[in-house]
Amino acid sequence: MRICIVGAGYVGLTTAAALADFGHEVLCVDMEESKINSLRQGKVPIYEPGLDDLITKNVKNNKLFFSSLVEESIKEYPVILIAVGTPSKDDGSSNLMFVHRVIDVIASTTNVYKIIITKSTVPPGTNEWIHKRLIEKGIDEDLFDVVSNPEFLREGFALRDLYHPNKIVFGTKTSRPIKNLKKLYYRGKAPYIFTSLTGAELIKYASNAFLATKISFANEMARICDAYEVDYDDIAKGIGTDPRIGRYFLNSGLGFGGSCLPKDLSSLKHSAVKKNVETKLLDAVREVNDTQIDLYLNKLTTELPDLTGKRITIWGVTFKPDTDDLRSSPAVMMIKKLLEKGCQVHAYDPMVQLELTGVYSHTNQYESVKNSDALIISTEWQQFLETDWAEVKSRMKGTIVLDARNCLDGKLVRKFGFLYLRIG
Repeated sequence: MRICIVGAGYVGLTTAAALADFGHEVLCVDMEESKINSLRQGKVPIYEPGLDDLITKNVKNNKLFFSSLVEESIKEYPVILIAVGTPSKDDGSSNLMFVHRVIDVIASTTNVYKIIITKSTVPPGTNEWIHKRLIEKGIDEDLFDVVSNPEFLREGFALRDLYHPNKIVFGTKTSRPIKNLKKLYYRGKAPYIFTSLTGAELIKYASNAFLATKISFANEMARICDAYEVDYDDIAKGIGTDPRIGRYFLNSGLGFGGSCLPKDLSSLKHSAVKKNVETKLLDAVREVNDTQIDLYLNKLTTELPDLTGKRITIWGVTFKPDTDDLRSSPAVMMIKKLLEKGCQVHAYDPMVQLELTGVYSHTNQYESVKNSDALIISTEWQQFLETDWAEVKSRMKGTIVLDARNCLDGKLVRKFGFLYLRIG
């Protein structure tokens, strides 16, 4: 199949590389010419394990191409996959400006049959609007099919998820595009889920809202465990063995961040309120998440009541490990709160040099803790789990290690004379 992917961001690039590797001819287009030029030179603007090599391989095999000529590209290709950003507005709703622009280009260039696939996460009703918009623009229904095909990629595992999906969701208005849609992905054993356009949109939102709910539930349980001096890890293991619950997303810590869960939770709430539906559970999920950072800072100030002038080292600034994504990162939010309290903040991350006024970014894990009063683990990179604690002890001034991802072996850390703190 010949596929034009509009949007060379995280979803667009990973999907483009995988589809090209599946044997399709893929053109990835983006209006940002500098980004396209970089990609043509082999410079990938995001970090995702294996992505650089996969792009290089398929460019070399003449399966993957890049262009900044959006209108010409959309006109030429029979399958258009929309992977543009849908950022949050101030009121929590999704900004669909980029989606609207793409649809208007499609409407102005379509004179032969096209399959229009929305990969971007969009509010319920958006794909119905797309269908209606194209008709209003004078495009005959026989010349297009609109498909909602949400992505369920985990940053750090995106290629694995594309090659080994646990499901493939398609929302359609008719059965006409289904035969071609089944040729799109390497399916493996993943089931197809065919539903309506709006049904597919809500599957995506429901999935992320449920994951956010599990994280907030885990964090609230960790608070209760902390109050009763019980190890939360035992609780997570105990309930996670129940197949009705599962072990995934039961880790406690700073809370969820990134480009998806916070945004999608807000957008789902906004969509519900539009239909006069109360969202008490979603509101509670958000409230728990929004207060996690302060709870960890309270743990710190119990031992260091006055943080003014204190040297605090942060390990990990990305919102999760195995990515370079700083969007809505709880670690960055914590750093900003520490700066407000007058701390000297030193940061180290294996992937990112944080550029933030007042923060000293380091390229060496152990240099970052020199003369520090406290160390905070804010992203659970594997590297931090393999830390030489004797080396850390020899460099730090203080003894506080605040594990804000509950990822370390507390007994091991204490053996080296540290005051190990966590919630739960």
